[in-house]
Amino acid sequence: MEAGLAAAPVAAAAEAASEAEAAVVAEVLRLLRIEPSAAGDSSVGRADGAAGPCSRNALRKRRRWQRVLAARRGKRRQERQRRRARRAAADGGGPRPALGSGPAGPMPPSLRCGRVPAALATERLLEARAAGPRLCVDLGVGGSMTEKESGRLASQIRRLYGANRRAARPFWLCLTEFAAGTPIYEQCFRMNDGFAGYLMDTTPESYLDLFPLEAIVYLTPDSENVLEDIDPDKVYVLGGLVDESIHKQLTLRRAREQCLQTARLPIREYMVKVPNSRNYHSETLAINQVFDVLSTYYETRSWPAALRAGVSSGKGYMLPDTAEQVETPQCATADQENSLFSGEELHRQEAPA
Repeated sequence: MEAGLAAAPVAAAAEAASEAEAAVVAEVLRLLRIEPSAAGDSSVGRADGAAGPCSRNALRKRRRWQRVLAARRGKRRQERQRRRARRAAADGGGPRPALGSGPAGPMPPSLRCGRVPAALATERLLEARAAGPRLCVDLGVGGSMTEKESGRLASQIRRLYGANRRAARPFWLCLTEFAAGTPIYEQCFRMNDGFAGYLMDTTPESYLDLFPLEAIVYLTPDSENVLEDIDPDKVYVLGGLVDESIHKQLTLRRAREQCLQTARLPIREYMVKVPNSRNYHSETLAINQVFDVLSTYYETRSWPAALRAGVSSGKGYMLPDTAEQVETPQCATADQENSLFSGEELHRQEAPA
């Protein structure tokens, strides 16, 4: 009887101690923000009752995930700041001149080269639709293109449309003879995301059925007439053609058969041929390169600036000032070779027989 009475306080004290220990462990887990289930059963692990590997791994993963979340929040914050800066630069560009109202001067680089807010781009395109000028891509001329050539043309149309959206004074674009079932029709929808939402006209009809003949100017590199200015009342037509076999004067013959005015870019008038290893000189440009020339001239009223923007050095043409900078090092190298040759010849003459 006395032994049982003495053991009761000891058992009660042991139970109270275990409860206190459990409360301490729960408080530690709460401070570490680890759920008791994540820490594992206290009976599993080392024999001394210390926290097992599961608790350390869970803590390490939680800290790593917190660092990832912090990095993502920082990137989103920086992106928001960049968007605000771009919008501020676009809004601070000053008043825009009316379309077709004389020299406009160069626009800020942030508008000509960077992204333009969608609402501003839409407003400009709708103004161009109402006031011109218009640019048509004649897709009827490239009926014999291969699938590869059609894909390249679809890419050029995408670049042309993107450049037109960024332009301070855009054209209104129109794809004529754009009929369902044709290779170029399929390639445009396959390769260009959001093509159905492009702000331009697409029609299976010919430009001859849409515009008066006296308003159409067909741009072809084989024309004898030089394009001197851009008239907002005119409709400029580009041949939608990527021809790796190079059928010469194809667009010129098409324009003559339709009794249309023709014109070419003033490449010969403002640029000079540059000697190259292939002896290659071509005035044939892709449709997006032609558009870069037309768009830059329409904004700046400067043909040298426009040709610099659209005609790459690979065509074998350069502006005179650029050509002089390229030729100067070549001349210097030639002079050095001639001087070395002259020195060797003089040394041979002075050497005794």
